[in-house]
Order: sequence, then C-alpha cells, then structure tokens
Amino acid sequence: MGVTTKQILYLSGIIFSGIILGVFVAKTQIMGAATIIALPFVIGYLIAIFRNPVLGLYTVLVFSFFVNGVGRYANAGPLGLSIDVFLVIALLAEFFKGFEDDPWPDMKRNPILIAIYVWGAYCMLEFFNPEARSKEAWFYAMRAVILYLILIVVLGIVLMRTEKHLDRVLKIWMIASCIATLWGARQLFVGLDRFEQAWMDSGNATTHILFGKLRVFSFYSDAGQYGAAMGHIGLICILLSLSPFGNRNFKLFYLIGGFFCLWGMSISGTRGALFVVMGGFMAYLGMSRNYKMLVIGGIAAVMFFGMLKFTKIGQSNYQINRMRTGLDPNDPSLQLRLINQAKLRGYLASRPIGGGIGSAGFWGTRFSPGTFLAVTALDSWYVKIWAECGVVGLYVHVGMLLTFMIYFGLKLWKIPPCLLRDKLVALYSGMFGILVACYGNQILGQLPTNVAIYLSISFLYVFTKDEYYEQAVDTTNR
Repeated sequence: MGVTTKQILYLSGIIFSGIILGVFVAKTQIMGAATIIALPFVIGYLIAIFRNPVLGLYTVLVFSFFVNGVGRYANAGPLGLSIDVFLVIALLAEFFKGFEDDPWPDMKRNPILIAIYVWGAYCMLEFFNPEARSKEAWFYAMRAVILYLILIVVLGIVLMRTEKHLDRVLKIWMIASCIATLWGARQLFVGLDRFEQAWMDSGNATTHILFGKLRVFSFYSDAGQYGAAMGHIGLICILLSLSPFGNRNFKLFYLIGGFFCLWGMSISGTRGALFVVMGGFMAYLGMSRNYKMLVIGGIAAVMFFGMLKFTKIGQSNYQINRMRTGLDPNDPSLQLRLINQAKLRGYLASRPIGGGIGSAGFWGTRFSPGTFLAVTALDSWYVKIWAECGVVGLYVHVGMLLTFMIYFGLKLWKIPPCLLRDKLVALYSGMFGILVACYGNQILGQLPTNVAIYLSISFLYVFTKDEYYEQAVDTTNR
C-alpha cells in the first residue's frame, strides 16, 4: 500500500517540529525543557480560565501567599508581576464573555465604588507629580496602592456572587495560612534552610533576629507581614467558630484553624499583629448587637491589656514579652518612628501632594536612591501614603477607608442574624483590625493581606446590597 501525500506532510511536520524543539532545548537547556513540559498545562489552564474566569481570582488568592517565598528559591525575575498577569487574564476572559451573566458593577449611588474611583483618579494624577524622580517607580508602586484594589474588588463583585464563592475563599485562605504556620514552625524548631539563611544574610537578620531570637517569617515577605496575616485569619476563624448558626463540624474546623494561626502569629514576634486581633475583636463586639457580650468582651479586653501593661505575667516567654513592649510609650522603636515622622512633617510641609508614588521605601531605594524619602524609614502604611501622596492624598485615602467601614457597618447592622451575616461580620472585623494595625506597619500594601482585604470588600459589597437581605433571612433557616 502506497504512502499518500497527506501522510508525507504529517510525517514531515512531525520531523520538522522535532528538529525545532530539539534546537530550542539545546539552546535553552533545562529552562527550555521545563517550558516544553509546562506548555500543555499552561494551555489547559488558559482554556479553563476563559471558560470560567473566576478561576483567575482563585489563582491570584493562592499565588499571593507563596509568591514572596518562591522568590527566595528561584531567581525568576519579578514574580510579583505574576499577580498582575493572572488578574489581566481573568479580566480578558470575562471581557470576551461579554459580561452576559455577570454585569459590570454600576457605580451610581454606591459610595464604595465612587470612593475607590476617586482614590484611583488621584493616584493617576500622582504620575505627574513634579517632585517624583522616577516614572518607572510609579508604575511598580501604584500596583499595590491602587491597581490591585480596583481590579480585585471589581472582578470579585462581577465573578464571586454566591455564598459558595465566599466559603471557598475562606477555606483556601485558612488552609494556606495553616501551611504558612507549619512552615514557620519548621523555621523556629528545625532551623532555616540555606535559601532562607541567604535571605537573612543579605541584610534581613538585623530585623529578624532580636535578642538572639528568630522572628519567624514563614514564606511571607517578612515577619511583620506574616504575623499580621496570621492574626487576621486567626481572628476571622475564631469569630466564625462563635456563630450560633454553624454546625459542629463548621465550628470545629474554624476553631482549630483559628487557634493554630494565632499561635503562628505569636511566634512571629510581631507586636503590631496584636492590634489586628484586638482591634478586630472590638469591631466584632460592636457589630454583635449583643450588649451583654459587648460588656463582657470589653472587660476581657481591658483585663488582657492591663495584664500586658501593668504586670510581669509571662515575662519569661519571648512572645509575650515582645507583645508587651508594643504597649510601652518609651519603647526605642516607637521613639525612632516619632522622630522620623517629625522629619517627614517638616519635609512635606511644602509638598501637599507628596513626593510621588514610588518615591519612598523599597521602590524609592531602588529607583531614587539617596533621596530624602528613600532613606527615611516609614514603617506605617499611613505614613507611606502621606510621604508619597502628601496630606491631600492621605485625606483622600483615609476618607476612602472610612467610607468602607461606615457604609458596610450600617448595612451589616440592618441584616438579620444568620450565618451569612456572621461571615460578613468576621470579614468586616478582620478588615477593621488590619486598618488599625496599618498605623504601625505597611500591612495593606503587601501580599497576601491586600488580596484578602480586597476580596473581603467584594463580598461585603455583594452581600450587603438590599436584594441579598432575603437571602440572608433564608440562610437563618438552614
């Protein structure tokens, strides 16, 4: 039987493709081979995400936990930009669907989106700030300041509109955080691996070894972010376990996860994380509409702070001792922060719109080294916004955050008691705790906390709309 022309063409195509792939692997070696192996999975993922764009948001959530840790092991360029890539893919996937099933959120008469867009417009104008030394710095820094906020909140509103989405996000969040706690426990009890030690030796040991004790950082950007993130999810899990509407397995799942993550918070040696938990707990008491619980919880909180402030109980425990120093007004770290803020006050007195986004902190050191803002420690998220966007930008930004808390607080107050409301109150309380702790650390601008907060805003937006009140009542009867 003879060979047909079609068969010859197929065989020629296979041989030609094999030669091309062989040359590619020979030139690029291991990376080329890895690329070829990964290509089918990448294609499969893209097909899946264009069929179901919400997969992009789940990917962003999962990746936000591990991207900083992976960067210590693989020199693969700016891995943080992968978050942008996944968000853009999800946006494109939804765009090509035409928003048929998921209409674009209408900003009319909704203060949440209006506040976000006003802050976004201000950040865009900061590109033209005459004080800014680098436009490239603006591109990198504005992602954490505004881009992620807009994309995640809007995509969350469009793509995550059911309680199943909320439950899935909470489980992914808690499981990833428990993995982070296990990783941190390994650092504390077994020791750092060579990649983590190299990261410490590059200059990070000065802030992560205090009094001979390791401040655990897990696979997060630093111990401060790790501790705050563990306090955030730990608080939310404990509050979920307190809901009278959840079944026993629901409560046990979140109770165990919550205490495990709070223990992870304690080994970070991060004092600011304490204010995430306490601030969030006070917000929960205020939203509980149970005045007896409010009084009892308030007394318990005062007793806990009193124990830290006025006694030496547990002083031999490093974690308790570390938290206790956070309440000392004469703490050297606090005094240094106040001195730096006084310097900034003088510098910014003639700069009402600040030095430009990306002019301070990490990006300032990279793109405008030696400048005043680049060499001045900021510590606080609000101080960072003040330094880069000026007092005008600080007012706009804080106004946006207050809009979130006031609007959602009033809406939640109207929802009748039910499991859905308890989930939303837990998210609300966690967000309040993070905003309180942002006075001491730049928590809101770092992964994974910013992703978690922005998804929280999305869920609060969706489920506090008037048309969902009936759904909330239905949830009560489950």
